[in-house]
Amino acid sequence: MGKIIIDKEILMKRTRIVAGNWKMNKDFEAGLALASEIIPMIESEVQHDLLTILFPPFIHIHALASLSAGKKQFAIGAQDCSAFESGAYTGEVAAAMIKSAGADYVLIGHSERRQLHSETNAFCYEKLKRAFEAGLKPIYCVGELKEQRIAGAFEDVIIDQLSGALQKLTTREMERLVLAYEPVWAIGTGLTASPEQAQEVHAFIRQWLATQFGPDISNRTSILYGGSVNAVNAKELFGMPDIDGGLVGGASLKSRDFTEIAKANH
Repeated sequence: MGKIIIDKEILMKRTRIVAGNWKMNKDFEAGLALASEIIPMIESEVQHDLLTILFPPFIHIHALASLSAGKKQFAIGAQDCSAFESGAYTGEVAAAMIKSAGADYVLIGHSERRQLHSETNAFCYEKLKRAFEAGLKPIYCVGELKEQRIAGAFEDVIIDQLSGALQKLTTREMERLVLAYEPVWAIGTGLTASPEQAQEVHAFIRQWLATQFGPDISNRTSILYGGSVNAVNAKELFGMPDIDGGLVGGASLKSRDFTEIAKANH
């Protein structure tokens, strides 16, 4: 793939994002308390343009959407959605239900869903379609295992994940999509891809987007890094030209740490 020349004016138009994935943490009262700390802290301390998205468990979505209502720099998302529109699917939550509860975003293809629930790229595509139909904006996650990184096969893995879920999407759908690169070996392990490693993959993803959907989509798509992002390494990671923010795990459960990460993304 040829090198993409990124227009600085377009670069400035990409949305800077810090997303907090709470995973399966916080009961209802604790989740409300955490969000009640995070929202005013970021409002008062983050002086640059930034979209902050909280991805709590399903039980929190409506309450947190109400808490953040009218605050343009905040949005609420779901950690997953069903590949089915409705019906006899016990335990599933439809994209339209998530939207009706007040969410605007949804995570799809997170490595934990791929590993624990054997979700394929084709299955992720079905979830993406349901999300778009419901008016949600998906954050689609890709990333390689440690052995795939060591073997030098990470590019093939990521191309497979991207093409398997995105190739049938329309330009209009791609305009609503955010991507997240999360090296599986760096999630919850304390290990982090170096800024140079992360930038290499983000640039590779952007080049793939240009090949498949054209330079405009490529240059405008926000690509987040996820994998043990913390208050110490965030500034250097976010300083890379193709890294537009972070998908934050454990640090998003601590209001001060999460705020410091948000302050670093400008």
